[in-house]
Amino acid sequence: QVQLVESGGSLVQPGGSLRLSCAASGINFSIYAMGWYRQAPGKQRDLVAGISPGGSTNYADSVKGRFTISRDNAKNTVYLQMNSLKPEDTAVYYCNTRSATRSYWGQGTQVTVSS
Repeated sequence: QVQLVESGGSLVQPGGSLRLSCAASGINFSIYAMGWYRQAPGKQRDLVAGISPGGSTNYADSVKGRFTISRDNAKNTVYLQMNSLKPEDTAVYYCNTRSATRSYWGQGTQVTVSS
């Protein structure tokens, strides 16, 4: 059974930093691409950042230069380091991976950027 468990969300002031973690189980983590998505109230869920099994990364234009995705295959964990946070980064952040037949999601972690 595949499980993705996010953590690290919080209330933070504009300009602050957070690191999100997503612990995966039930998969051979090292061969799966992983992604972070976010969904703000009333908006669709959008890709924030992705990382391939080999470590190649891609980012949404809105977070380039501020967010960094990384993975630790020994810990079956993917991270999202978020710096220079803005109020528009406020959303529920979800971890995602896909097999050949389906997509898997975590329960999400709330990030609120506000003074």
